[in-house]
Amino acid sequence: MTNNTLVKKLIDDGYLKSQSVIEAFSHIDRADFVLPEDKENAYADMPLSIGHGQTISQPLTVAFMLELLTPKKGDRVLDVGAGSGWQTALLAHICGVDSSEKSNNAPFVAAIERIPELAKMAEQNISKYGFMENCSVMVVNGDGARGFPEMAPFDCIICAASAPEIMTAWKEQLKIGGRIVAPLENSIVLLEKTGADSFERKEFFGFSFVPLVSEMV
Repeated sequence: MTNNTLVKKLIDDGYLKSQSVIEAFSHIDRADFVLPEDKENAYADMPLSIGHGQTISQPLTVAFMLELLTPKKGDRVLDVGAGSGWQTALLAHICGVDSSEKSNNAPFVAAIERIPELAKMAEQNISKYGFMENCSVMVVNGDGARGFPEMAPFDCIICAASAPEIMTAWKEQLKIGGRIVAPLENSIVLLEKTGADSFERKEFFGFSFVPLVSEMV
C-alpha cells in the first residue's frame, strides 16, 4: 500500500472531500511520522503507537476532523497534542502561504505537546517538510488544555486526545466565527463560535481516542 492508495481509499469512502485537505494528505506522507518499526503499517487505516502511551491517529479520523475544522490558507491554528507531528504538518500545508507572501515570521500553526520526547519528535518530523525552517509551525512543550494565549486569537483549534469537556481556554482564545474540533470521550464535537460567549454545537459518535494529558483534567 502507498500514500496515494490511502488517499484514494479515504476519498472513495467519503472522508476526504475538500481539495485543500486532499492535497495535504497527498503531499504529507504518513510514513514520515510513524516509528521505524511501523513503516510497513504506515498506510493502514488504524492508529499506531508512537511511544509514551500515545498514538498517531487513524487516517480516517484525522480526515474526518480536518474536514469538520475547515482550515484555510492564512488561518491561525492551535493543534493540541502534536504527537509525532503528522496532523500539524497537514495543517501547515493547508494554512501556510509562500514565503514571498508572508508578511512576518509569525507561525500559522502552534502545536502543543505535553510529553517532551514527543515534542522533539514532532519538530524533527515536521522539519522534513521545511515547516519549522520557514516559521510556519511552532511546537511548544506545554499543557494544551491551557491553550496558547501568546498566539491567540485562533481561527481554528483542534485536539487529538479526549477530554471530559471543551476547555474554557480554547473557547476564550477562539475568534468569533472560528471552529473547535475536539474529542469528548467517544464522540467528536464541533463548536462554532457565534458570539463572544455563544457557540453552536454538533456531536459525532463512534470514535476512540487516548486521553488528554493535562493537570486540568
